[in-house]
Amino acid sequence: MCQFSVKIKPIFAKISPMKSNIKLKPWGREIWWADTPKYAGKILEVKKGERLSLQFHHQKEETQFLFAGEIRITFGMHISKLRNKILKPGEVFHIPPKLIHRVEGIASLSIIFEVSTPHLTDVVKLADDYGRSGSGNDEETDCKLAQKKITRTGSR
Repeated sequence: MCQFSVKIKPIFAKISPMKSNIKLKPWGREIWWADTPKYAGKILEVKKGERLSLQFHHQKEETQFLFAGEIRITFGMHISKLRNKILKPGEVFHIPPKLIHRVEGIASLSIIFEVSTPHLTDVVKLADDYGRSGSGNDEETDCKLAQKKITRTGSR
């Protein structure tokens, strides 16, 4: 199973419960804890040596807070002028629309809290270590790639 939901209990009686969705990725997993018309919230778990796609967004704007671990962010406005920055726990990185970017896990497991505009399918992949390409997200492909890695390595 590649996606499952966890019910979150409301803190106050007037707040209705939300579901979080866990999505397996070849580089780790995403936990979608907020998906509303005005904003989205995710937790990204990135394994050591694994990288997200080199990508950009047309509309999506996001801010990432490194909660644990260590990551390398590659970023820039033009593919021939990309820079690298190492983030340590407690550091924040803002990603406006059109900024080319990629995250790579340096620690055994890095945990990133991400808040963004609700454009969750607005992604254009420019390069990818797992053979994914094009626009949008393909959850079926992500799931197959993640399961293949789990089978090969024996770990989530």
